[in-house]
Amino acid sequence: MCIFYFFWQKHELSRMLIVQQHRVRFSHSVQCGALIFPQSGTAFMFVDPQDLPERCEESGLIEQIKKFVEVHRNSFLLLYAPFNGKRELETLSLIQHRFFGSSLRILPVRNNAEIVKGMLTIAKATSKPHVDSIRDRMSMARAHIVESSPVWEMLKNML
Repeated sequence: MCIFYFFWQKHELSRMLIVQQHRVRFSHSVQCGALIFPQSGTAFMFVDPQDLPERCEESGLIEQIKKFVEVHRNSFLLLYAPFNGKRELETLSLIQHRFFGSSLRILPVRNNAEIVKGMLTIAKATSKPHVDSIRDRMSMARAHIVESSPVWEMLKNML
């Protein structure tokens, strides 16, 4: 399931998720621009530099992102940049510098299909059953690597 800010109700992103048979809920209690996947504990915030005033600092964007990061520990910023123009790069640079070292991860995206694919991939990879499965596979792979390691064989022979 995905929870959207009420604004997204008529947006292409919500339609794409519904067509793919994902449960979508709209809420006024979600921060503006936010999309939340509760099962994975993952939240996304969508930012389009074209919707911002000339100077990003004046838009209140930094405060919005700061609040978003404080509320959601597993947070991703989807920065819509259909091309790498000067404005998109300045916005990306400003956000990166301001939130360097925080838990915010920034994903530049070029179109709605990329947005949906990225969100679903991250939400699936961070959901509890999937994380456990990945952890088990990593543990098995590590054990296999250690067992077949020539260094391990050499240490066995020394004992």
